[in-house]
Amino acid sequence: MTTNIPQTNEPHLTDAEANLELKEVEGLSQAQIVRKRFFRHGGAVVSMIVLSLIVLLAFTSVGLSFGNIRIPGWWQWDWTQNPRPVNGGVPSWEHPFGQDDIGKDLFALVMRGTQQSLMVMVMVGIIGATIGIVIGALSGFFRGWVDSVLMRFTDVIITIPFIVIGAVIGVTFGKLGAFVLALVLGLFSWTGLARLVRGEFLTLREREFVDAARVAGASNGRIIFKHILPNAMGVIIVNTTLLMAGAILAETALSFLGYGVQAPDTSLGLIISQNQQAFQTRPWLFWWPGIFIITIALCINFIGDGLRDAFDPRQKRMPSERAMRKSDTAAADAAALRGAEAEDEARAAAIASAHGQSPSPDAQAPRVAGDMAGDNPDRDRD
Repeated sequence: MTTNIPQTNEPHLTDAEANLELKEVEGLSQAQIVRKRFFRHGGAVVSMIVLSLIVLLAFTSVGLSFGNIRIPGWWQWDWTQNPRPVNGGVPSWEHPFGQDDIGKDLFALVMRGTQQSLMVMVMVGIIGATIGIVIGALSGFFRGWVDSVLMRFTDVIITIPFIVIGAVIGVTFGKLGAFVLALVLGLFSWTGLARLVRGEFLTLREREFVDAARVAGASNGRIIFKHILPNAMGVIIVNTTLLMAGAILAETALSFLGYGVQAPDTSLGLIISQNQQAFQTRPWLFWWPGIFIITIALCINFIGDGLRDAFDPRQKRMPSERAMRKSDTAAADAAALRGAEAEDEARAAAIASAHGQSPSPDAQAPRVAGDMAGDNPDRDRD
């Protein structure tokens, strides 16, 4: 793996800043550089930790359910159970998130809804990103009739309002579960990413490294996926994370309108929809599903921002003032040390000359060379 070397001719980077950036990545592989840049993004790291905790909590607390297969969790209540309401459903030690109208534990419902939202997010992100990247890459690289056909098909999908598509999909596939709903939603959510990838490929295909790859005999597939695609990862990652966050909001909106996940299963949007009449009297029925929806969406966006900074080789980090001062101090100390060594050598040479001694073997080198060249008249007379 080669190391990305920062370009020093950019107007916003001084030579000292570029040298500092070069020292930080010197000797590191591409994977190590990406990992170092990502963990340097504080918001992305915190968001990754928070999202990991949410995933762990959601999938271990109430267990998993795949059709007739049930894996229980450590929480005492299940989202299908109807225990007796305690104190009118107010949050308590037994039910920390409270209870709904019929006594279901809200914590269990929220955890199950979080599982559904995470499943929809991942499925839509994978399917939408895959289709969008392939269509956008082929359209931007080959251009011509390939570009015309693929972009006109994309325009047809874009003209159909997404909420209408989602409503039709929800009515048709909502009762089949979140997995099927996410699968169908992913087939209609790739259009924006495809157009952005096409624009990146139209720009990158004219760069010098693509011409060099063609001269080296690389195939079109290798040029697309090995040379151009890695340079477009910044745009792809950011928009994929936006797509995933939008998938959570779309599923929530569809479930709130009654077109998403259907009972007896549940989702975060369905929990809000079923308890909308209790907004004034029991607001905690809205707080917890809303908090989890917002937190997941924000975490995905921050993680995408950190991945964009890590993968995009054109991203340059401005060094902090402390790092610049430390670098300047180290450079000044090195210059002072070199100056002191030069003064010591000059002083030693002066002392040796004063005693009539040859300062060093290096000083005799020109004279020996001259003797060998026949420039010594005394030797020639002998």
